[in-house]
Amino acid sequence: MQNPIIVLGAGRMGEGIALSFILAGQAVVLVDFKVREPNERARYYDQARSRLTTELTYLRDQRLVQTEQIASMVSRLQFIDHQGATVPMSGRLVFEALPEVRELKQKGLAWASQQLPENVVIASTTSTFLVNELSEMVTNPARFMNAHWLNPAHLMPLVEVSRSTDTESRYIDELYGVLKGIGKVPVLCEAAPGYIVPRLQVLLMNEAARLVEEGVASAKDIDVAMRVGLGLRYSVLGVLEFIDWGGGDTLYYASNYLCDKLDERFKSPDVIARNMQERRRGFQDGQGFFDYEGSDLAQHRRQRSDDFLKRLALLELMPVVEDRPNSSGHSRGVES
Repeated sequence: MQNPIIVLGAGRMGEGIALSFILAGQAVVLVDFKVREPNERARYYDQARSRLTTELTYLRDQRLVQTEQIASMVSRLQFIDHQGATVPMSGRLVFEALPEVRELKQKGLAWASQQLPENVVIASTTSTFLVNELSEMVTNPARFMNAHWLNPAHLMPLVEVSRSTDTESRYIDELYGVLKGIGKVPVLCEAAPGYIVPRLQVLLMNEAARLVEEGVASAKDIDVAMRVGLGLRYSVLGVLEFIDWGGGDTLYYASNYLCDKLDERFKSPDVIARNMQERRRGFQDGQGFFDYEGSDLAQHRRQRSDDFLKRLALLELMPVVEDRPNSSGHSRGVES
């Protein structure tokens, strides 16, 4: 086995990360840190391979893999007990995916530091611990960072990479290269609670729950609004580009209105007011959170509109147009 990807932890996240690399044709060593009796261990590994086969069979049914590939893919996964075997010294990258318990993290990271050379990148998938809290647990902290995968790990493209004060850029570049090589989309953030997605997601989920609590709308209608409103729109325009698109001043005044009617939690951050003062309101000024100077904004808008129409077509949510060519009727992808 040459240059395997090493995953610490044989749980759900560890299996998902392993599958991501297996699909891309790479070998994976999954290191089990749970204490098990020999018979229990063998049974657990068989169950894990069975889950892998089941998922690959599903992907085959979706025409993403072929039947004859499944056995070969499963064979790329090797299980080892952290107490009974050593990792091949050629391992190219380690993902720590142990439960969110500090002692378990420390045990796994110390084991990886002992078993592998000091130039092998180690990344923790934690969603709880800041990278600076964990970097002290490894030798050569310059090669350590957090890499937060989203479930299901083998299907979700995004991986949030968080660097510590000690992390060196060359190791980030190495991790990026590996992730991009299997079709993932890494983004970089500093050591801060919640990374990017969880921090945004928690606010959104709590506000959706408040809407139900206050009787504003039913859970069903809120979720429909999310899927075919916010979710659909933000799959084309990111949140910050959408602010630029509509204008930071629009957000400022809308925030003031909601603060007055609802709660201070809707108050806009200082950067919004500052951008207004500096005439960085977005498209209308040529600058906002992004710099549009020299850009063909008409072409930019058209490209975004093209991307949006593709998503509408995929979801069968195109506007109903009389005698539209190739129209399949009034089929709608989401019930309101």
